[in-house]
Amino acid sequence: MLESALRRFKRKVQQEDIIKDVKRHSYYMKPGEKKRLKQALARKRLRKRSRAPRD
Repeated sequence: MLESALRRFKRKVQQEDIIKDVKRHSYYMKPGEKKRLKQALARKRLRKRSRAPRD
């Protein structure tokens, strides 16, 4: 009973990206740092999409 409730809770938290949000807000990030991070993630996404085979 407890195990299944814990599993459901973990799945719900993971689906809603609560942990990522908490980590992101756990410390202050300067606007410039935030912009650089955002650009780096965009480049990473672009590389990943171009690498993936298309059907």
